[in-house]
Amino acid sequence: MKSSILRRFVLVTQVLVLFTLVASFYAFRIPASKDSPGAAAVLVWLSCATLALGLAWLVSLPLMLRVRRLKRMAEGLLDVPLHQNGTQDASNELGALEISLSGVAAQVRTLVDRLRLESARREAILASMAEGVLAVDSDLRIIFSNDALFRSVGGSRKIAENTRLLALIRDTGLFDTLRDVVRTGENRKHRLKIISDRERSFEVQAGPLEMPSGSGAIAILYDTTDIERLEQVRKDFVANVSHEMRTPLAGIIGYAETLLDGALEDEQNNRRFVQIIHSSAIRLNSIASDLLVLSELESKVEPRESGRIAVRDVVESALAIVEKEAEMRGVKLIREEIQELQVVGTRLRLEQAVLNLVANAIKFNLPGGEVRIRVVQDAAGYVSITVSDTGVGIPSQDLPRIFERFYRVDKGRSRQVGGTGLGLTIVKHVIERMNGTIEVQSQLRYGSTFTVRLPLATNAG
Repeated sequence: MKSSILRRFVLVTQVLVLFTLVASFYAFRIPASKDSPGAAAVLVWLSCATLALGLAWLVSLPLMLRVRRLKRMAEGLLDVPLHQNGTQDASNELGALEISLSGVAAQVRTLVDRLRLESARREAILASMAEGVLAVDSDLRIIFSNDALFRSVGGSRKIAENTRLLALIRDTGLFDTLRDVVRTGENRKHRLKIISDRERSFEVQAGPLEMPSGSGAIAILYDTTDIERLEQVRKDFVANVSHEMRTPLAGIIGYAETLLDGALEDEQNNRRFVQIIHSSAIRLNSIASDLLVLSELESKVEPRESGRIAVRDVVESALAIVEKEAEMRGVKLIREEIQELQVVGTRLRLEQAVLNLVANAIKFNLPGGEVRIRVVQDAAGYVSITVSDTGVGIPSQDLPRIFERFYRVDKGRSRQVGGTGLGLTIVKHVIERMNGTIEVQSQLRYGSTFTVRLPLATNAG
C-alpha cells in the first residue's frame, strides 16, 4: 500500500509545479512596461508562493492536530479509557498509528491494573501477617517491612526504605545470616532477641530474593516469646510438682521402712509414725485433687452443672467450713454487708474459690486478727466479693506472681500452715471461667484484700 500522506504531498507538489509552469508561460507572454519590466513575472511568482503556503497550511493542519493527539495519548498512556480507539480513521499512517497506540494503551492499562491488584493483595496479606517480614537488597538496606515488624522492634515511626539493617535491629547474627543468604542464595535460620517494651524472642527464616537490581534476601520473624514462656512454665510446673510430691513421699517411705524395721512393736512411737504416714498421704491426695481440678478448669469444656448461684449461700457455706479453724487460730470472722445476689457458674467451683480465699486469710493471719467478708453490687453492676484480713501481708515484688502454680511468698510458713500451693491458681481460673476478674491489694504486716468481680446473673444470661 502506498503512503496516503506521501500521495498528498506529491499531489500538492505536482499541482504547484503545474500551476507555476502555466503561470510562467502566460507571464512571459505579457509584454513588459518600461517602468516595471518584470512586474508580471513577480506577480505570478508571488501568487504561486501564496498558493503554496496556503496549500501547505491546509495539508499540515490536520497532520499537526493528529500529531498533537498522539502526543497527548502517549503522555497519558495509562489514563486512556479502554473503550477509546482514537479517531477510527485508518486512511493514513497517522490514523493507523493512533488506532494501534490506543489498542496498546488498553492492553497496557489492563496489565497495569492486574499488577496493581496483585500488588494490593500482597500488601494486604503482608500487612495482616502476625509475623514480621523484612526484605533487604544486596547492600543489606531495607526495601520492605510490614507493620508486624514495626511493632516487634518497638519503633516510634514507620521504617523508612533504604534504612541500614543494623540501624534497625542491632543483632550481628541476623546481619551475618542475611549477608550469607545474599552471597550463597541458600536458606538460613537464626534466633534473636529484641528488647523494646519487653524482651521478645524470634526465630528467623531467611531466603534469597531476586530483584532487577541484583540479589537480596527476605526474612520472616516468628515471635516465639509465648512459646518459650509456656515451655518454661511447663518445666517449672514439672519441677514444682516433683518437689512438692517428694516431701510427703519421703515421709511415707521413711516412716513405713521404720515401722517395717521393728517400730511396729514400739508402742510409744508406732501410732505417731502411722499418723505421719496418714498426713503425708492426705497431702499427696490434696495435690493430686488440686491438679485434677486445675486441669478441668484449664480445659475448654463447659461444665454441665452450670447455672444460677446464690452468692450469699456460697459464702455462708465456705465460712461454716473454716469457722472451727478460725476459732482454733484465734481469728475472728466478720460478716459485713452480704447482699442477696446471683451469678452464673458452677456452685462447687465458686464455693471452692471463696473457701480458698477465706482459708488463706485465716492461715496467714495473726492471733487476734480479723477476716472480713463483704458481698455487694458495685457501681458498674457487678457482684463484688471482698475478702480482707489483718495478717502478715504480701511484699509488693511478690504480688504479680501469687497466682502462679506452687508459688509461695514465705515457703517456710506456707509448709507450716499447710496447703498445696495451688489454691490461688485455682481461684483465678474459677473466676476467669465465670467471666470475672480478681484483684489483690496488700501491704506487708498490715494484711491483704482480695476482690472478686463477677457479672450478675441477669447480665450473664
